[in-house]
Amino acid sequence: MARTAAIIAVFATIIALAGIWFVSRGKGDGDQFAQCRQGQVAGGTAAIGGPFELVSETGETVTEKEVLAEPSLIYFGYTYCPDVCPMDTSRNAEAVEILETQGVMVQPVMVTIDPGRDTPEVMAEFTDYLHPRMLGLTGSPEQIKAASQAYRTYYRKQDSSDENDEFYLVDHSTFTYLTLPEHGFVEYFKRDVTPEKMAERVGCFVENM
Repeated sequence: MARTAAIIAVFATIIALAGIWFVSRGKGDGDQFAQCRQGQVAGGTAAIGGPFELVSETGETVTEKEVLAEPSLIYFGYTYCPDVCPMDTSRNAEAVEILETQGVMVQPVMVTIDPGRDTPEVMAEFTDYLHPRMLGLTGSPEQIKAASQAYRTYYRKQDSSDENDEFYLVDHSTFTYLTLPEHGFVEYFKRDVTPEKMAERVGCFVENM
């Protein structure tokens, strides 16, 4: 009798533990990308991204629905940036090339935060040099500000004593954002992430779409 009670107690414990595991698993916010995600965003991923209207490097007015129709890596920078932007966008392009060898197509995108100098023609020349599929986006100051706020990025033109200074610099944040169709923003990457690591993490997200 005592042995039977012990067996029942063991089975009850197993069932209870299984129930706890199932419930805790279900409370993982239903995140299908949990195994891919490394960054954490205050307010959750829904707090970043959203509608925007910008001008493509071909001069056409476009929305996020048109230009983010496939997995995309988005970077906010500017073509006159002396060092950071060329390095970051080159890293992004290299990660995209690695993914291409694996049969995974991801679009690199650069949104300028310097619309005064970065015309569609300037953006096209810059992005074409880095990757044939990299898309450059510009727009009016108001359009750029709205897109930047949607992605919670920061930029500010440095003060200059010369109002006609054509070589001014712009301070800005340097995250790269991964967006997926039907999901929107899902992850961000810091500057210290290598092309190989970026490709690995992006591939994980795409595989689990």
